[in-house]
Amino acid sequence: MPKAVRYDEFGGIDVLRVDEVERPVPGDGQVLVRVKAAGINPSEAVIRTGALADLFPSTFPSGQGSDLAGVIEEARRGGRRFLARRRGDRIQPEAGLPGRAGPGRGR
Repeated sequence: MPKAVRYDEFGGIDVLRVDEVERPVPGDGQVLVRVKAAGINPSEAVIRTGALADLFPSTFPSGQGSDLAGVIEEARRGGRRFLARRRGDRIQPEAGLPGRAGPGRGR
Protein backbone atom coordinates (compact mmCIF):
# COMPACT_ATOMS: atom_id res chain seq x y z
CA MET A 1 0.00 0.00 0.00
CA PRO A 2 1.36 3.49 -0.82
CA LYS A 3 2.56 5.73 1.99
CA ALA A 4 2.41 9.51 2.41
CA VAL A 5 3.94 11.99 4.86
CA ARG A 6 1.07 14.00 6.36
CA TYR A 7 0.23 16.45 9.10
CA ASP A 8 -3.04 17.61 10.70
CA GLU A 9 -1.89 20.92 12.18
CA PHE A 10 0.80 23.51 11.64
CA GLY A 11 4.08 22.93 13.44
CA GLY A 12 7.60 21.55 13.27
CA ILE A 13 8.76 18.10 12.27
CA ASP A 14 7.00 16.65 15.31
CA VAL A 15 3.59 17.04 13.56
CA LEU A 16 4.64 14.78 10.64
CA ARG A 17 3.52 11.18 10.38
CA VAL A 18 3.65 8.46 7.73
CA ASP A 19 0.25 7.10 6.69
CA GLU A 20 -0.80 4.31 4.38
CA VAL A 21 -3.04 5.76 1.66
CA GLU A 22 -5.23 4.45 -1.13
CA ARG A 23 -3.46 3.83 -4.44
CA PRO A 24 -4.25 6.88 -6.58
CA VAL A 25 -5.89 6.41 -9.97
CA PRO A 26 -4.46 8.72 -12.63
CA GLY A 27 -6.90 10.71 -14.74
CA ASP A 28 -6.61 11.53 -18.43
CA GLY A 29 -3.21 12.99 -19.22
CA GLN A 30 -1.80 12.02 -15.81
CA VAL A 31 0.75 9.47 -14.65
CA LEU A 32 1.10 7.37 -11.52
CA VAL A 33 4.66 7.36 -10.17
CA ARG A 34 6.21 4.76 -7.88
CA VAL A 35 8.31 7.06 -5.71
CA LYS A 36 11.84 5.82 -5.07
CA ALA A 37 13.06 8.88 -3.14
CA ALA A 38 11.30 11.93 -1.72
CA GLY A 39 12.30 14.89 0.37
CA ILE A 40 10.81 17.89 2.10
CA ASN A 41 12.23 21.07 0.63
CA PRO A 42 12.79 24.23 2.70
CA SER A 43 9.72 25.96 1.25
CA GLU A 44 7.49 23.09 2.34
CA ALA A 45 8.98 23.24 5.84
CA VAL A 46 8.09 26.95 6.13
CA ILE A 47 4.57 26.33 4.80
CA ARG A 48 4.14 23.52 7.36
CA THR A 49 4.83 25.97 10.22
CA GLY A 50 1.84 28.08 9.15
CA ALA A 51 4.01 31.18 8.61
CA LEU A 52 2.66 31.52 5.05
CA ALA A 53 -0.92 30.42 5.69
CA ASP A 54 -2.30 33.60 4.09
CA LEU A 55 -0.42 32.87 0.84
CA PHE A 56 -0.59 29.06 0.88
CA PRO A 57 -3.67 27.97 2.85
CA SER A 58 -3.61 24.31 3.86
CA THR A 59 -6.40 21.80 4.16
CA PHE A 60 -5.81 18.99 6.62
CA PRO A 61 -4.56 16.39 6.38
CA SER A 62 -1.93 18.07 4.27
CA GLY A 63 1.27 16.52 2.98
CA GLN A 64 4.95 17.03 2.40
CA GLY A 65 7.52 15.58 0.05
CA SER A 66 7.00 17.18 -3.35
CA ASP A 67 10.68 16.78 -4.28
CA LEU A 68 10.75 13.25 -5.64
CA ALA A 69 12.20 10.78 -8.09
CA GLY A 70 10.55 7.62 -9.30
CA VAL A 71 9.35 5.37 -12.08
CA ILE A 72 6.10 5.72 -14.03
CA GLU A 73 3.82 2.84 -13.14
CA GLU A 74 0.81 3.89 -15.19
CA ALA A 75 0.31 6.56 -17.85
CA ARG A 76 -3.06 7.79 -19.08
CA ARG A 77 -3.41 9.40 -22.48
CA GLY A 78 -5.54 12.44 -23.11
CA GLY A 79 -3.40 15.37 -22.09
CA ARG A 80 -0.43 16.96 -23.85
CA ARG A 81 1.75 17.05 -20.75
CA PHE A 82 2.76 13.40 -20.51
CA LEU A 83 2.14 12.01 -24.00
CA ALA A 84 5.81 11.02 -24.37
CA ARG A 85 5.90 9.26 -20.99
CA ARG A 86 5.60 5.48 -20.78
CA ARG A 87 5.44 2.86 -18.08
CA GLY A 88 8.95 2.27 -16.75
CA ASP A 89 10.28 5.78 -17.54
CA ARG A 90 12.36 7.26 -14.73
CA ILE A 91 11.33 10.80 -13.85
CA GLN A 92 12.02 13.60 -11.40
CA PRO A 93 8.85 15.70 -11.63
CA GLU A 94 7.98 18.99 -10.02
CA ALA A 95 4.98 17.87 -7.99
CA GLY A 96 3.70 21.32 -7.03
CA LEU A 97 2.91 22.92 -3.71
CA PRO A 98 1.67 21.02 -0.66
CA GLY A 99 -2.09 20.89 -0.37
CA ARG A 100 -2.62 20.96 -4.13
CA ALA A 101 -2.71 17.37 -5.47
CA GLY A 102 -1.66 13.79 -4.97
CA PRO A 103 -1.62 11.33 -2.10
CA GLY A 104 -0.83 12.86 1.21
CA ARG A 105 -1.71 16.29 -0.04
CA GLY A 106 -5.04 17.91 0.79
CA ARG A 107 -7.61 17.77 -1.99
